[in-house]
Amino acid sequence: MPFIFKDHSVKKSTMTVETESSNVEDSNQEAEPAQLLDDEANKNLPVKKKTSCCTGLKAFLAALSFSYLSKTLSGTIMKSSITQIERRFDLTSSTVGFIDGSFEMGNLLVIAFVSYFGAKLHRPKVIAIGCFTMALGSLLTAMPHFFMGYYKYETASHTAPSANLTSSINPCSLHQGLNKTLLEVSQSGCEKEPSSYMWIYIFLGNMLRGIGETPIAPLGISYLDDFAKEEDVPVYVACLHTIAMLGPMFGFLLGSLCAKLYVDIGFVDLGSITITPQDSRWVGAWWLGFLIGGVTSFLAAIPFCFLPKSLKKLEEANNDKSHGLLENMGATRKKLTPAKPKPRKWSVILKDFYTSLKKVLSNRMYFTFLCCSLLQFSSFIGFLTYKPKYMEQQYGQSTSKSNFLIGLTSLPPVGVGIFLGGLIMKKYKMGIIGATKFAFTMSFLAYVFSLLQFFVGCENHVVAGITVSYEGKPIPYHENAIFSECHSNCKCASNVWDPVCGDNGLTYVSACLAGCTTSVGHGKNTVFHNCSCLVMNSSSSWTGNNSATLGQCPKSEDCSMRFIYYTVIQVMSGFCYALGGTPAYMIMFRCVQPELKSLAVGLYTLVMRMLAGIPAPVYFGALIDKTCLKWGSTSCGERGACRLYDSNAYRYVYFGLSAVLRGPSYLIAILFFILVKKHFQNKNSRPIENGGREDAPMNKEDNCKSKERLPGSSDTENESCI
Repeated sequence: MPFIFKDHSVKKSTMTVETESSNVEDSNQEAEPAQLLDDEANKNLPVKKKTSCCTGLKAFLAALSFSYLSKTLSGTIMKSSITQIERRFDLTSSTVGFIDGSFEMGNLLVIAFVSYFGAKLHRPKVIAIGCFTMALGSLLTAMPHFFMGYYKYETASHTAPSANLTSSINPCSLHQGLNKTLLEVSQSGCEKEPSSYMWIYIFLGNMLRGIGETPIAPLGISYLDDFAKEEDVPVYVACLHTIAMLGPMFGFLLGSLCAKLYVDIGFVDLGSITITPQDSRWVGAWWLGFLIGGVTSFLAAIPFCFLPKSLKKLEEANNDKSHGLLENMGATRKKLTPAKPKPRKWSVILKDFYTSLKKVLSNRMYFTFLCCSLLQFSSFIGFLTYKPKYMEQQYGQSTSKSNFLIGLTSLPPVGVGIFLGGLIMKKYKMGIIGATKFAFTMSFLAYVFSLLQFFVGCENHVVAGITVSYEGKPIPYHENAIFSECHSNCKCASNVWDPVCGDNGLTYVSACLAGCTTSVGHGKNTVFHNCSCLVMNSSSSWTGNNSATLGQCPKSEDCSMRFIYYTVIQVMSGFCYALGGTPAYMIMFRCVQPELKSLAVGLYTLVMRMLAGIPAPVYFGALIDKTCLKWGSTSCGERGACRLYDSNAYRYVYFGLSAVLRGPSYLIAILFFILVKKHFQNKNSRPIENGGREDAPMNKEDNCKSKERLPGSSDTENESCI
């Protein structure tokens, strides 16, 4: 009974102050409104508990860091599985690039509305819903594996039904006797093969993961920027991106582990598998990584369900200790007879959205920064998507080793660079002009380092009939010389890719095309003998026995040294680029008005996804497909995934396109610097960390007034101007 409690409290006070005892009855008549006042004030007290250590800024920062880790982990698993998916579903590089771009398509569907309207909702819970959606998308991506049949890789000897056969087999007679029967069986079975379109589930799952990832960055960063001390925001952002870099590191390491495991591990006899992880037909357990990523995203969603809608800045919390009671009492008096706010019409909301969007796009500094970032991001996305494949084709590394080396050598320096960039920014109290200089210098230095990669490539694989003749002499690009007189007695299939390495160091497309007549052994240990085509390339001093083993011949030792140089260049370039990453990211926040930060970040993400994330993997992949020398074939006889690329052409296309995209971005960056310097050079400057804008002392009041004029600004943002 609140009234009785109040009467009791008054009587209790008469024990210390005698003069109040005679007024108890009169005070009872006025107790009711005063009691309502106290009750309303007491209702506000639990708000302080919500901002305590467990549910405060540190808890949100920890939860947001883990969500960043989970989203980058899932994204990296996709990047590390690109080659596996391409081979498993017999896709071209451009098609698998289109699948990879579905993530950005999902972002594109909701990013603008999530960034604008999400800031007015319960931001932690919106992020939780996004994480749950990411988990569902990852599980959907892995689903095709459980509904497809076993992986049937392309092989010339796939017809031998007895897996334990160890007696001598003639590859030539094998093709002559069973070629027609196999063709009929494969054509009759290919119509019933359901795996042809199962990649659509990967497309949809990746798109769903993109939808779920949408609210994490714009809502999370804006939440931090609203409630953290302004000088601490750059460090928090640097911490977020540093922890986020652990996701790609663990993702590539996980991708390396999954690529080592055969795709159907546990369901097939691994002893009968004739291919190794170094083979271009090998497919690892790509689905396992997506299951792990889905579980991680699910766990990341849970903490956000228990976080409050808003927090108070440290300065405001300190003021509340001395003035909290008076503010609560004053606020409560206003709430005794509140007027119900009228619901806003959709037409008004959309008009506000259009007004805010126009303000952001009419900002010349922001628009120039957007164009510069677009070119940089296009180069980065295309480069990262096909980096594991480049290492495989250029240096002869396996998919597993490529992913492992990326995770172990390339990404840690990037994480360190991002963190150091935030610390340098704080230590030297960089303004927006200083941050622009630093970011430009570091990015351009990284660009110069990346150009050195043109000179550390390896020569083509030496493959008879494709890159060299059967005598070992180089042949023109794309000249069809698969057949030779040395295997004229064998009716060999030209579209089958089942390479063997001859004792003469030459790779042959198949044992049949090498002219081999006998073979012994089983599985990976199969050895072919009496290979007539090896004699054509033998020198007088060669004492080999005309035998060949399964798989391509390894690259030369000189190529191994070049791979070390390539790795060093990657580390240096990645570190320099990341060092300027945090200042560059913070520049975007300071180019726009405070109330438009969420929309600016959301629009930035939208443009990057739509104009860089979606098309870049497609046109990078399409150009890479042009460098293919040998295409595989499906069970239906159609063209499958590429088995062999022209290493030189691949290198020039891969690095050349990246350099062409990044080059003009530095001209735009110079224009951006001129605009920034012109705008801020005549104003009293403050460091970015103290208020975020170099003209903060002059524009603080103006910003508050603009917030009052803008109907879309939130109450929390308006309160920060008081």
